[in-house]
Amino acid sequence: MGIKGLTKLLATHAPKSLKEEKLETYKGKMIAIDVSRSVYEFLIVVGRNGHGALTNQFGEVTSHLQGMFYRAARLLVAGVMPVIPTQGEVLYNTTQAINLGERVDIDKCSKETVKDLEKHLRAGMLEDKATRQSEETWMTPTVPVIQVTKKQNEDCKLLLTLMGIPVLQAPSEAEAECASLCKVGKVDAAASDDTDLLAFGTPRFLRHLTDSPSRKNPVIEFELSKVLDELNLSMDQFVDMCILCGCSYCETIGGIGPQTSLKLIQEHGSIEKILDNIDKDRFQIPVHWPYLQARSIFKEPQITPLEYQSKLEWSAPDEEGLKKFLVDENGFSFERIMKVIKKIKSIKSTSERYLCFSQ
Repeated sequence: MGIKGLTKLLATHAPKSLKEEKLETYKGKMIAIDVSRSVYEFLIVVGRNGHGALTNQFGEVTSHLQGMFYRAARLLVAGVMPVIPTQGEVLYNTTQAINLGERVDIDKCSKETVKDLEKHLRAGMLEDKATRQSEETWMTPTVPVIQVTKKQNEDCKLLLTLMGIPVLQAPSEAEAECASLCKVGKVDAAASDDTDLLAFGTPRFLRHLTDSPSRKNPVIEFELSKVLDELNLSMDQFVDMCILCGCSYCETIGGIGPQTSLKLIQEHGSIEKILDNIDKDRFQIPVHWPYLQARSIFKEPQITPLEYQSKLEWSAPDEEGLKKFLVDENGFSFERIMKVIKKIKSIKSTSERYLCFSQ
């Protein structure tokens, strides 16, 4: 979900805090990336595909593996050094219930994401099997819910590891772990589809980093210190504003949108003072509104203590391991996989920073 309307709000009231960049800008940069929704997003295509699901010889769905492989490969070929914190136990977060194996409505994934994934499949970015499906089949949702299994999540972790990407286990929210890695300087920036990362205190936040080229979206880079300066807010006030705008952890006050949220925080300074002063007949405050819990999640998230954080190490792709896992066990095209691996190895062999971390 992210913070409702935050990008538009910052573009209007804090324009110096964000800028557009190309993917190539981040060559050689270490980026912590939240991919907690990605498995679900890839499986949505399978759900909408009905009888033409991407499967291996055992009938097991492989769409999530194909999507994750090509998404990660694009970053590696661009010279980006990804770090992937994987989701741990998530409390009070309905938008990421998929990571706990719960059943989730297809509508929870944006129409833009679905169209993007469908376009990739039809264009042949994944496997030829998918491209043979008709337009009518792709656009007709035949499965009302999607369920991500523990095995599918574990398979994605294995895939990323075989590609030479550091995979870390977050104790709770992957976004909070990304933010923590950036705050302590272990990575250069953190990336996600959701703007929650700013509320978690990420100094440098990247949006659209993992978008496909077909969407032609530039990477949007946000600098948190400039956000606070231009809005004239403290970090505590910014978190309260984000909660008022709308986040994953609690409802909003009826009648208050992003613009009003900013105005009220600038005027009163905190949610408590706003609640003491606003017209309760005009604005509908939820009867049981857990804004304190939401505030605690953003300000004091469960993260891996610095002394227990793993050393980040990148390596060349495990060619034999990828061949066994993707080609032998899951029916991927040998020629396509080897072509991608060759590109990744070529980039890594010429990147000084990769070589430094691969010693």
